[in-house]
Amino acid sequence: MIRSSDGGRTGFRVLAAVSFCHLLNDMLQSAIPSAYPIFKGAYHLDFGQIGVITLTSQFTASLLQPVVGMYTDRRPLPYSLAIGMCFTLAGLLLLAVAPSYPFVLAAVACVGVGSAVFHPESSRVARMASGGRHGLAQSFFQVGGNVGSAVGPLLAAFVILPFGQHSIALFSLGAAAAILVLLGVGRWYAGRRAQGGRAAGEGARLPRRRVLAAVAVLVALVFSKYFYLASLNSYYTFFLIQRFHLSVREAQLQLFLFLGAVAVGTLAGGPIGDRIGRRYVIWGSILGVLPFTLALPYANRSLTTVLTVVIGLVLSSAFSAIVVYAQELMPGRVGAVAGLFFGVAFGVGGVGAALLGEVADRHGIEFVYRVCSFLPAIGLLTAFLPDLEQRARAARSAATEVEAT
Repeated sequence: MIRSSDGGRTGFRVLAAVSFCHLLNDMLQSAIPSAYPIFKGAYHLDFGQIGVITLTSQFTASLLQPVVGMYTDRRPLPYSLAIGMCFTLAGLLLLAVAPSYPFVLAAVACVGVGSAVFHPESSRVARMASGGRHGLAQSFFQVGGNVGSAVGPLLAAFVILPFGQHSIALFSLGAAAAILVLLGVGRWYAGRRAQGGRAAGEGARLPRRRVLAAVAVLVALVFSKYFYLASLNSYYTFFLIQRFHLSVREAQLQLFLFLGAVAVGTLAGGPIGDRIGRRYVIWGSILGVLPFTLALPYANRSLTTVLTVVIGLVLSSAFSAIVVYAQELMPGRVGAVAGLFFGVAFGVGGVGAALLGEVADRHGIEFVYRVCSFLPAIGLLTAFLPDLEQRARAARSAATEVEAT
């Protein structure tokens, strides 16, 4: 049974539960791109059609997540987490037996619906259990998804690739396990609501125009991050196979190394943001990765591995900081913020995968990485983000002076 944390203390058991379910959710999702070589051969697909598979899954999730987040800000639904995972379970079972390409698209759309329900409410649960350590809680929650994304291709290399498309059904066991855990999380969530517990709503109060401008900058930063990640998540294995003549299994193992680095970077980003300020983490993560992305298209095999690990570590530290920064920018809208930025991330990833697939068909897979290498330069826009930590310190100082007088 999952118990709530005491007031002011971080509920690590609750965080562990939602992080574990995030691991399972994203592990199941990552089975889809990991099986792309099988789909490509079985259904005679080109790179553009491969991109449409990613687009269907992620665009479905991106459209629904902000809607789910805004609705649950007003009417929280504790057991919606388990219900959403049921959609994922159904999608995986359909994907294992899909007789044609349209059925594949229907299956991944179903998985996308499950993800759309899962992310906003589980992000809310993480914040409720944070005990005020919002960056740590968001990173702890987020790293589960990154670990799952890293493990998924590894499992695919040893399960789906040897045994074929039907073996995807084995991944549905993970969805069933997540449903059971999320029922416990739902009971904890419902208990907190019955006790009057609410997610923290403190944060900066800025003029609406400044808030909208800052949100636009954050969306642009998420675009740069996830459009670039789309090139790696969807096409990195093809890049390695074409450029260095690796086997499919060797390429999947290289993808696992990259995604493992993403998990480590995600875990570090939140606590560092709690300590030094989220704006600095965003600066260093988005813009700081630029030299490494510029070098990647021209590196040899060994250096390619090193560069992608560094890119994963640095670039991944931004998202937790961006989400918590936005939640502080718009206090009281935890679900809407989580839905918006997870939705934008999924949508950009899906559109990016589809567009980059068309570019790869026309100009080659290596051209994709030369073009995408400039995307982190968008990190310069971080200069336009207000310093929320400085404003909070000034507000506390002013309040202290008022009390003293």
